[in-house]
Amino acid sequence: MFQSFDTTSTPEHGAARLANLRAQMQDAQLDGFIIPRADAHQGEYVAPRDERLQWLTGFTGSAGFCCALRETAGVFIDGRYRTQVKSQVDLAHYSPVPWPEISLADWLKEQMPNGGTVGFDPWLMTQGQLNMHEDALADSGIVLRPCDNLVDSIWADQPAPPMTPAFTYPIEYSGKSSVDKRNECAADLQEQGEQAALITLPDSLCWLLNIRGNDVSKTPLMHGFAILHSDARVQLFVEPFKVASLGPDPSIDIAPPSEFKAALSQFAGKVRCDKTSVPVAVINALAKGDAEITYGNEPCVLPKARKNPVEIEGTRNAHITDATAVCELLCWLDQQPANSISEIDVVSQLEHCRRATNALQDISFDTISGAGPNGAIMHYRVTHETARTLRDGDLLVLDSGGQYLNGTTDITRTIAIGPPGNEERTAFTRVLQGMIAISRLRWPKGLAGRDIEAVGRVPLWLAGQDFDHGIGHGVGHFLGVHEGPQRLSRVSQVPLDPGMILSNEPGYYREGAFGIRIENLVVVCKAGVPKGGDVHRVMYDFETLTYVPIDRRLIRTDLLNAAELKWMDSYHAACKAKLTGKLSDAAQDWLEEATKPL
Repeated sequence: MFQSFDTTSTPEHGAARLANLRAQMQDAQLDGFIIPRADAHQGEYVAPRDERLQWLTGFTGSAGFCCALRETAGVFIDGRYRTQVKSQVDLAHYSPVPWPEISLADWLKEQMPNGGTVGFDPWLMTQGQLNMHEDALADSGIVLRPCDNLVDSIWADQPAPPMTPAFTYPIEYSGKSSVDKRNECAADLQEQGEQAALITLPDSLCWLLNIRGNDVSKTPLMHGFAILHSDARVQLFVEPFKVASLGPDPSIDIAPPSEFKAALSQFAGKVRCDKTSVPVAVINALAKGDAEITYGNEPCVLPKARKNPVEIEGTRNAHITDATAVCELLCWLDQQPANSISEIDVVSQLEHCRRATNALQDISFDTISGAGPNGAIMHYRVTHETARTLRDGDLLVLDSGGQYLNGTTDITRTIAIGPPGNEERTAFTRVLQGMIAISRLRWPKGLAGRDIEAVGRVPLWLAGQDFDHGIGHGVGHFLGVHEGPQRLSRVSQVPLDPGMILSNEPGYYREGAFGIRIENLVVVCKAGVPKGGDVHRVMYDFETLTYVPIDRRLIRTDLLNAAELKWMDSYHAACKAKLTGKLSDAAQDWLEEATKPL
């Protein structure tokens, strides 16, 4: 199994570890210390060595941080984790803080009215984060001070850094050579009069060099740092044995990571740094030399997000492969009597179905299999201790994905276990209406996720309901299932461009009762001009990539309008057309029933 169901952390160690951390704070003459869920590369995915937040507090979410003070410790979590955190941390010693509604600066000013000094590891905070915090703390008497990592000093059995070799990613999947990518990004630097740019994000590094790695679970990343020069040369800082597969290349100079800081302090010239990803420690090292630091977007981020035709076609094919596995699972699930299987059984069977394709490299994240009230925990991770038996009347939220050489998938289906209640069907239909609205949307060039994501919330809003996560996130190509900078979120200002892949996943969650989420992946395309449309106006729309039937038992057709009904029937017809002949006999029969017109 790629997925483990062991409990990876518990609240019981939190108090003792917090006490040890506070002793270190006292020795360092600090009033507080910040513990983010981050590593030196500032990616979303971290190796076991960097799971400091989880080790200290017990919280396992993919985003958030802790700020430990002498008398209190806040665990800052966004809307996805406000139910989960309550069961994972010792609430007698850690206080959940709703973030970003309450910022770190506002919380510190309330907790430290007389000022004080709060330490942070400069490798684990970006320059943009530091600037934001310092601006908000101006005139408060509270100082943020870089220091050694105090968690590392008390984590006796901290895992070693990952040391697995990387492997080359063939052009038949990448669609563009590494040389072409380097020249493209170097041209961007030349246009801006910059001599180099820093690359610290692992997915950017892998994309640029057409390599993949095994340094973190579920995502084929290699950790490392790079300096990309305007003549397309690359200084790559990684243990040399990890990139032996690259072979000799005179334009790539390889050195161990221990030499990175020295190279930074010796750099002379104009160098671009991305405030959103470059750690403070890197900026400080550059400042010791003759570098002229400019701030801007890391040159790989947008070219990586705008998938080329080979990547898009590969992703289409990966989704069909994945859809066959999910349909086999859904067929199997419908054959199981209520009260006979658990959430773990579903996860195990789904992984079995994906492995049976003989194309699966890994799952793209731990499958979320939440029945009944567990479905209301947005990022629920089932364990042997929490596994619930699927009961008659439950809704099952099944959010999963696969890593295939030709693409990364992410799909959520909510499934009725036995006859569903009317309240659940009504909420499900509103979520479905939001998903359909995003799927059918057409918008003018230049709009960002924040400009259009509300379209997917309107049906819920009209009912006085909402959900506390974005409509969608970017998705990589055999890389991260979460990839920036594009998002369908009210905070995203990045214009959506053709080739960008995103999730379309509205939801609804009633704590202690049920959860609902429906997710397809989509890719941004240039839209055709409809009859009577403005021929001079460039507009975009979405092509759907995911083709798995949506549970008809949960749809209230009386709430759908004619256009929504037409979209659903067309979508199900496409599912049937794309998957027929690729399934077992039993799953083909299931597909015929699941795709009948509404």
